Amino acid sequence: MNFLRGVMGGPSAGPQPSGAETIQKLCDRVASSTLLDDRRDAVRALKSLSKKYRLEVGIQAMEHLIHVLQTDRSDSEIIGYALDTLYNVISNDLEEEEQDDSEEENLPKQVDDLGSQFTEIFIKQQENVTLLLTLVEEFDFHVRWPGVKLLTSLLKQQGPQVQQIILVSPMGVSRLMDLLADSREVIRNDGVLLLQQLTKSNAAIQKIVAFENAFERLLDIITEEGNSDGGIVVEDCLLLLQNLLKNNNSNQNFFKEGSYIQRMKPWFEVGDDNCGWSAQKVTNLHLMLQLVRVLVSPTNPPGATSSCQKAMFHCGLLQQLCTILMATGVPADILTETINTVSEVIRGCQMNQDYFASVNAPSNPPRPAIVVLLMSMVNERQPFVLRCAVLYCFQCFLYKNQKGQGEIVSTLLPSTIDATGNSVSAGQLLCGGLFSTDSLSNWCAAVALAHALQENATLKEQLLRVQLATSIGNPPVSLLQQCTNILSQGDKIDRRGSKVQTRVGLLMLLCTWLSNCSIAVTHFLHNPANVPFLTGQIAENLGEEEQLVQGLCALLLGISIYYNDNSLENYRKEKLKQLIEKRIGRENFIEKLGFISKHELYSRAAQKPQPGFSSPDHMMFDHEFTKLVKELEGVISKAIYKSSEEDKKEEEVKKTLEQHDNIVTHYKKVIREQDQELEELKQRINTLTSQNEQLQATVTQQVSQIQQHKDQYNLLKVQLGKDTQHHNSHGDTLQMNGIQMEEVSKLKEELEEWKNKHELLQGQLREKDSLIEKLKSSQLEMGTTEQSSQTSKSGGLEHNNELQKELEMLRSQIQLQSAEISKLQMENQKLQVMSTTADPALGDSGATAARGSGLEGRLEQEIQELKNEVKALSEEKESLKQHLDSSSSTVAILQDEKSKLQREVAESKKEQDDLLVLLADQDQKLSALKITLKDLGVPVEDEDDIESGDQGDEDEDGDEEEQD
Repeated sequence: MNFLRGVMGGPSAGPQPSGAETIQKLCDRVASSTLLDDRRDAVRALKSLSKKYRLEVGIQAMEHLIHVLQTDRSDSEIIGYALDTLYNVISNDLEEEEQDDSEEENLPKQVDDLGSQFTEIFIKQQENVTLLLTLVEEFDFHVRWPGVKLLTSLLKQQGPQVQQIILVSPMGVSRLMDLLADSREVIRNDGVLLLQQLTKSNAAIQKIVAFENAFERLLDIITEEGNSDGGIVVEDCLLLLQNLLKNNNSNQNFFKEGSYIQRMKPWFEVGDDNCGWSAQKVTNLHLMLQLVRVLVSPTNPPGATSSCQKAMFHCGLLQQLCTILMATGVPADILTETINTVSEVIRGCQMNQDYFASVNAPSNPPRPAIVVLLMSMVNERQPFVLRCAVLYCFQCFLYKNQKGQGEIVSTLLPSTIDATGNSVSAGQLLCGGLFSTDSLSNWCAAVALAHALQENATLKEQLLRVQLATSIGNPPVSLLQQCTNILSQGDKIDRRGSKVQTRVGLLMLLCTWLSNCSIAVTHFLHNPANVPFLTGQIAENLGEEEQLVQGLCALLLGISIYYNDNSLENYRKEKLKQLIEKRIGRENFIEKLGFISKHELYSRAAQKPQPGFSSPDHMMFDHEFTKLVKELEGVISKAIYKSSEEDKKEEEVKKTLEQHDNIVTHYKKVIREQDQELEELKQRINTLTSQNEQLQATVTQQVSQIQQHKDQYNLLKVQLGKDTQHHNSHGDTLQMNGIQMEEVSKLKEELEEWKNKHELLQGQLREKDSLIEKLKSSQLEMGTTEQSSQTSKSGGLEHNNELQKELEMLRSQIQLQSAEISKLQMENQKLQVMSTTADPALGDSGATAARGSGLEGRLEQEIQELKNEVKALSEEKESLKQHLDSSSSTVAILQDEKSKLQREVAESKKEQDDLLVLLADQDQKLSALKITLKDLGVPVEDEDDIESGDQGDEDEDGDEEEQD
């Protein structure tokens, strides 16, 4: 213990040993002591020396400390001391904190090397890292916390190597994810720092961490800590989220699919009171905005970006960002980042762009947010980064947004300008910036106006109508003319900023305007001063600064040649080429044209859409313009060297290609229409087929019903023969018999009408048969050309329409016949009721039976005639059916006409079946009448016989009285 007191600084007798000797003795005690307490004391002493004697402890004690971690797992205290000692040896943070200002400048580098070397020694044996992962699983605070810190330090020193070891270790990442669920905040917070180092630049680990429910846990921590009002823990969580999402499409999709975007909305509810923002809140909100931008970055796949943009609109996140955008009291850097974030949320998304166009600033009267932002862009007193952000926002609003482009350009056209001057439009602000004396405003306005014309030939032509009043008393000039005037007078106007910047901006606007718009080229060449100005600029030998302007002038002149429609005699393509050859030289022209793409600022602008300039002087090129240069540089170079004959050939080829494209477009349209018609016809065929099947089922059912009625008729006939022998008629029923005879005659007349109607239907069917034959003959005469096929198709459709009209007429007739059948059925029921009520009055009379038999014979004769008519109708029906079946089988090509004819045949069958049903009903009525006549009365023509019978009875009665 005396030795320990000496080590710990206590009093001792004799000379003090050196640090290296003390560390050596402590290491020997750790290696050789059998008592756990002795080893624990020695490790604790090493811990106390590890900060001051970092190199010595690292060299001599590391192996012994690792051995302690392996063998003394049961004692958490010694494990904690060993982990702390290793952390002090490996970590560079403590050494940098204790470093004095008076020490040498190269010491930080030595410190970094020392930590990296010890880390390399430790991870040389991969099982050391695996052992550390198992210790981190321990719940004991004295083991888990130093283990987390040590592992974090290892990742800082040798990140990729440690990441690979953890990745191949079973459940390695899952063990570390459990740290986020620890109830002790210090371990949870250090766990977040550990995962930050673990997920740096390793997509595989990022995916594992994301699928271990990291998003849910981190968002819960941010919510618990107070969102943007939280402390540094919120900042650490946001940095970890950025690591997981940035440049990781899989995790971004998982984040969106998990509905985590909706949980970001509360982050931006900053409230009305925006004063007194703490530095931590500004940092947190800045990171939150950056996280939104990670999800909608233009570098992401277009589909992933679009889905995130839509989700942000639907959950109200975009609306919340626009609220911050228009709020007062927001710090400048937060406002700038919010503008950039809104820019990328709306970029290329029509729905979000439309919403942004509808946002108004809370002013009196309300002004559109776009107008308020443009006012900041052309205001030279605003910060440079804010003006760049507004320009980026305007560019994103117009990106692939023809509707928005049209709205901006329309504010410049004469018919839409507000004559009262009460409100300032976006177009007026852009023109004001374009012609102001601030070169940065000139450049921003020119680029913004160029984006309003991007890939929109219609608006390029419309913008030629814009007239500007330059000064009182002078006539107005066109916007194109004013741009060229300012360009030619660039050196004479006193401007704030770079004069080159203004000219570059105007040249980019003119190049965008004239490209792919021959009418604009004609307007530009119509001014006789423009071509001499361009050739003069290109031909001069100017300094390095002016080379960029020369290159852009060459590009503008090349566009005037390439898109020239030769409508101006003095400025035809060939004459312009000759002018270049005489005044500039082709090689010199191509060299000057190449100045653009070789410029350093061009390369920077081509990298990403957002204008990221370190200073206003570097603001020269726009990202979209670099695409235009890349597209036109090669074709202009070829156009300069082409001869007039080659130009003519190219013109012819262009015209041929245009004609070919028109023909292809026409045939595509025809094919689309035919496909659509074919699809409709297929649907109609399916519908008619199903209807036909239903009608066939109905016909089958009706045939069975007819058979039932026939059976009932035969049964009644048999019963009628039996009942005639036992029943006689009574005199009081004569009147009823008369009524029934009238009903029979009425039924005959109706039957005659049905016959006429049936003949009419037969005539119509014959007409349709002839129409089918015509269709077949016309189909055989059709040619193979497309026009003839179209003509025959239209003729078939006309016949189809005629058939449909006739079908509608038949339907109406069938409905009338159905109504008449229903009426007859009701009359039949009445007769049955009357016959039933008359049964009790029946009497016995032989003479009546005799006269009834005569009537029966007559009725049987009529019934037989009706049967013959029914049989004839059935035969006609069968022949019609066979004829229609044979006809329908011959028109397979015209399927639509066939289907309609089949339907008509089915309906004709139904009509005939209805006639059969009616005749069966008539049979039943006649049978009932026959029975009634037999049972009730005598025919009217036999009245004399009846009177003579009565007189005979009276004479017999008189003789009996006389005998009495």
